[in-house]
Amino acid sequence: MQKSELKDIIGLLETPRKILITTHTNPDGDAIGSSLAMYGYLKKKGHDVSVMMPDPDPAFLSWMPFHSSLLVYRDQKEICLKIIEQSEIIFCLDYNGLGRLSDAEGDVRKAKAIKILIDHHRDPAPDFNYVFSVIETSSTAELVYDFITSCGDEVLIDHEIAACIYAGIITDTGSFSYSCNYEKTYLVTADLFRKGINGEHIHRLVYDTYSEERLRLLGYSISEKLVVLSEFNTAYIYLSKDDLDRFNYQIGDTEDVVNYALSIDGINLAALFSERNGIVRVSLRSKGNFPVNDIARKYFNGGGHINAAGADSYSSLEETVRTFVEMLPEYKEKLASVY
Repeated sequence: MQKSELKDIIGLLETPRKILITTHTNPDGDAIGSSLAMYGYLKKKGHDVSVMMPDPDPAFLSWMPFHSSLLVYRDQKEICLKIIEQSEIIFCLDYNGLGRLSDAEGDVRKAKAIKILIDHHRDPAPDFNYVFSVIETSSTAELVYDFITSCGDEVLIDHEIAACIYAGIITDTGSFSYSCNYEKTYLVTADLFRKGINGEHIHRLVYDTYSEERLRLLGYSISEKLVVLSEFNTAYIYLSKDDLDRFNYQIGDTEDVVNYALSIDGINLAALFSERNGIVRVSLRSKGNFPVNDIARKYFNGGGHINAAGADSYSSLEETVRTFVEMLPEYKEKLASVY
């Protein structure tokens, strides 16, 4: 973002506005953390602020400050439509194109509000009036921190806003295990601790709140549904709708399951395929310099980061897995040496 553009935005925020914060479908910790951090900041600035997500977030994020302010377009469409129409500014967080809003896309696209993107994914679409995009940054939550400080408002980051930012950073880096080889991420994190967060407590709230059924689903995924293809340094897990129903699947129950496949020695590429609502969700993870975002984009019309990417497949579970397996020979050499 150019200094002149930042100056424009600062000017827009000098007087109270009706502001809507939006994030992508299937919102994760970074989407919710960055959105709620921005919510807390803008409320402190005196704005009338709403936060909208296309569909619900995982239950393990419900502890977050300001969480009760979240609106779900799928379930509260009339309320959301009214807010979209009345908004003067729409912040678009943790997605690079309005298509990531699912059913809410058309209404947001038609809105007359000024649209401001804050995101760290590659190739932002030309859908926005202002773009604050840095792909090297660990998370959109960290970019929200950068945005607030660039506006000269670091003093407004209290422990609640800091907790939201920290949750976004740790969930989008796998607790600092990928996409975090940048000194600045740790400097930002250190400042969040100075704001009064309890990192150990936040980590437990995010990662240590499994239901019994979620834990049993994880065990089943590893013991019964894990396939290891040593020839390609690859492993994947596939879960049908029946598998998920068997364990009373709730939103967020497959979060991080793919990382268990990646944790196997010698495995440099891991995938999770989970079937729900007529769609197969594809989650990809990798080690080193192997670009799973390229695979997501080329084969599944998805995207993401070099070591963490995803997509939705509208083919059957079997066809989606077959597509994945059949493309592996193309990457055999790269997968053998990723560092």
